[in-house]
Amino acid sequence: MFPRRKFLETLGGGFGMSALQGMLQADPARKTHFAPKAKHVIFLFLNGGMSQVDTFDHKPALAKYDGQPMPGPKIRTDRASGTLMRSPWEFKKYGQSGLEVSEIFPQIAERIDNFCLIKSMYTDNGNHGPSLQLMNCGHQLPGRPSMGSWLTYGLGTENKNLPGFIVLCPGFPVLGSTLWSAGYMPSSYQGVHIQNAEVEPEKLIRHLRNSNLSVDEQKGQLALLDQLNQRYMARVGDQPQLEGAVQSMESAFRLQTEAAGIFDIRKEPEHVRRRYDVSDFGRGCLMSLRLVESGVRMVQIYFGNFQPWDHHDDIRIHAKLARQSDGPIAALVDDLKARGLFDETLIVITGEFGRTPMIQNSGLEKLGCGRDHNPPAFTALLAGGGIKGGFSYGATDDFGFKAVENRVHVHDLHATILNQLGFDHTKLTYRHAGRDFRLTDVHGEVIRDLIA
Repeated sequence: MFPRRKFLETLGGGFGMSALQGMLQADPARKTHFAPKAKHVIFLFLNGGMSQVDTFDHKPALAKYDGQPMPGPKIRTDRASGTLMRSPWEFKKYGQSGLEVSEIFPQIAERIDNFCLIKSMYTDNGNHGPSLQLMNCGHQLPGRPSMGSWLTYGLGTENKNLPGFIVLCPGFPVLGSTLWSAGYMPSSYQGVHIQNAEVEPEKLIRHLRNSNLSVDEQKGQLALLDQLNQRYMARVGDQPQLEGAVQSMESAFRLQTEAAGIFDIRKEPEHVRRRYDVSDFGRGCLMSLRLVESGVRMVQIYFGNFQPWDHHDDIRIHAKLARQSDGPIAALVDDLKARGLFDETLIVITGEFGRTPMIQNSGLEKLGCGRDHNPPAFTALLAGGGIKGGFSYGATDDFGFKAVENRVHVHDLHATILNQLGFDHTKLTYRHAGRDFRLTDVHGEVIRDLIA
């Protein structure tokens, strides 16, 4: 019998001496620029655009001026906007920090001293596609590597049997796989998309088990492919795309040995599962806990398909989505702490932009109670990973329309995330098409005030 360890050594042997191999996630401990505060990232993406003024950025002036035009010149928004609209929900102060949180997030509110609220986020575009690209890949146009790809490129992996970057979504958000693409990097850095609408691992991950070939037969096939690839490269020279494909096959074979156990959340005690088992997003949060515990560098969880937080006609639907996310996020914080992973795991919670404080005129006979896209201001939450807890940074104007104090661009957020993982964002570069690229393009400043 051909031992599996020997097989994997042989499969990778053709590229073992090449400079590229060190980039293909084979080195479990790539050197950072300085000592990192965090080793993992869990990115909870509330795609569609969560309303800051109804969740974490309390604006009493909205109640005072409810139904009145915003003072000053008429503001141009993506769609026709009406008068100011108060939040349907009450805010209260919580914790020792006294941070204000909407009643639709009661469990996060009880743990608000673990979170840093960046209330002065802003982005460059009011359309979902470009804003999703910017938040995920640092650029409005497709073709750039995603943040998860940059992290796995920079950090390598802690578990050679699992991908370094995993994306969980029941189906696909707007734009789909371009949001977790490796861009011009080798394909081994691309996010592995798992449609987490299922619970059983065999249904969760297609073709997890080969029903036609035995393990030994699979080994034989891959060994033959390796021989053919080596002969081809001996004749034509290094082929990064081919080497990346071989690395992906290697990772896929290893994944078969561990995925069934790690993705099977039924292995968790019932009292643990109960706190997460309220939605696909909730189960994704539990999976992210197990994946980080197993050494995955970055797990990104999209709340749902398409753009579920995009409430143009009725902002009150936010309450339903909050019920599906509030408990799981709180449970994730608690369980990361209980398993000794909170301090080394950076939790990032945001969407692609915020929503207007004005009611949206949806073209109906009468106004509904929805809000339009709002790129000039939104809120992001950070927790763990060396970030200050119970801390609020930046501010919007009296109505929550525009960030006005300590403004934080998406590039600044990316620079700060990379900093917590031990990287100077200006030096984490990848050579492509004759120039050095980076996640933050030519922008970005680390927000030092957020760091504990």
